[in-house]
Amino acid sequence: MPELPEVEAWRRQLDPDVKRSPIAEAGPAHIATLKTFDPPLSALAVEGFAGVQRRAKRFLLPTDDGELVLMVHLMSAGRLTYIAPGAKAPKTPVFRLRFVDGGELVLTEAGKKKRAGVWLLRADAVEAELASLGPEADTLTAETLAPILAGDNRRLHALLRDQRALAGIGRAWANEILNVAKLSPYALSTQLSDEETDRLAAAIRSELARGLELRLQGADDAATYRVHRRLGEPCPNCATPLAQIDFEEHTIFYCPHCQTGDRVLKDRRMSRLLR
Repeated sequence: MPELPEVEAWRRQLDPDVKRSPIAEAGPAHIATLKTFDPPLSALAVEGFAGVQRRAKRFLLPTDDGELVLMVHLMSAGRLTYIAPGAKAPKTPVFRLRFVDGGELVLTEAGKKKRAGVWLLRADAVEAELASLGPEADTLTAETLAPILAGDNRRLHALLRDQRALAGIGRAWANEILNVAKLSPYALSTQLSDEETDRLAAAIRSELARGLELRLQGADDAATYRVHRRLGEPCPNCATPLAQIDFEEHTIFYCPHCQTGDRVLKDRRMSRLLR
């Protein structure tokens, strides 16, 4: 799933492109992709975009007059791409927007499940739509992170992925962050010491910054992730082979030496959970 580094890198790449020309036509959109009906997509015709903004993992494209905002959430398999005038475009994207100069903004989604979403919102509705999101993860300090940890007694990997607690981190970057912080994915948020909270806050900032820099350079997953999806490879910290915990919807990757004190964590399919 694209997370803060990936979405922010795409935002910077898309920003100059969407401002070049007014909109000729918005749509069509897959019935499962378009989440709003009022205002209609036709309201975007002849409007121009002021650029691309980001909140958490969402793209926000406000119109020049500030009255409408097109919001796009990629979920796990969506990709938002600008197609230059005359370039080959996908035949059946889940959403297409055409500009007057012939350029297109297209949303594609791999697989049969259509989870990516497009919303067209009036400006005064955007704040309410985003109200449930926590602070941007890359802005946190130890001082601002501490009350978030203290206010929700959960395992760290789950808390880091909760967009209501802090916004922008998903499964992959939670794995990377916790490895750098040398913290167990099963550690309880309310039981971290001040020193561990400092390490976690520093790791969040450094890893998201590292990820953004690499994505801006065009790095792929293999060149970006040091822990995620690297089962059996040496831990970047101590060279111990990395381990994994499997769940129905995701897999956690971690070091059983420097993160869990030589304890192998178990998933529900193998045995009861161990702290």
